[in-house]
Amino acid sequence: MTRKGNEIFWCSPFCPRKSHKICIRLGESILSCSMICMSVLRIEKMELGPIATNAYLLWEEGGKEAILIDAPPGCSDAISGIMEREHLTLSAIWLTHGHWDHMAGASVLCEEGVEVLGHQEDQVLFEQPALMSSFAIPGLELEPVKITRWIEHGEELDMWGRKVEVRHCPGHCPGNVILWVGEESRCFVGDVIFAGSVGRADLPGGDFDALERSIRQQVYTLPENTQIHPGHGPDTSVGAEMQSNPFVRP
Repeated sequence: MTRKGNEIFWCSPFCPRKSHKICIRLGESILSCSMICMSVLRIEKMELGPIATNAYLLWEEGGKEAILIDAPPGCSDAISGIMEREHLTLSAIWLTHGHWDHMAGASVLCEEGVEVLGHQEDQVLFEQPALMSSFAIPGLELEPVKITRWIEHGEELDMWGRKVEVRHCPGHCPGNVILWVGEESRCFVGDVIFAGSVGRADLPGGDFDALERSIRQQVYTLPENTQIHPGHGPDTSVGAEMQSNPFVRP
């Protein structure tokens, strides 16, 4: 514990990271570090591959591990510099769905110990990506991706103490999931919804009626201030899309 003016900077000896500091003004109650101490979540958004697919590298400030949400072609080279700069090791790849532009880079990163998550409704797309070759860029080699753990609707993942709720949102494809980090007011949605648009439903396994239901029941039921991180294009919010998205009204 150190003191500076009328403030105390304190970290519990039980805190998992000694870099955590809590500023407590004199006269206020001192709370346990384990209750209120949480590092800043860092997010690096990358637009990658031939059709500008968004990938997101996440890590905690001062942490040693990173999670990659979606793995477009070329993601290995894109994240290597960040990983080296921040002294990170990739621990997991969370795939929102099995379309080639979101998972074609995963096979290069699937080293021993890297957990790869996806929804089983897209199993055939993960294991037989050639099925989507007619919708891919000619000449692009598509390798199967081995999912090490299937995730289900309603499941809660752990992101360094933050709960991440899995919501199954079929329609763009059978196994699209969105990943809601409630404590951060963020949701990674794959190709379910975009700023002012929605995912295509004319690809194999697509169903626009199912997509509409998914958006109304799983996206529009999130808090309106939730920031949406889509699979393509700029970020948006739940409130903005409820108000102005022309394809799916609340």
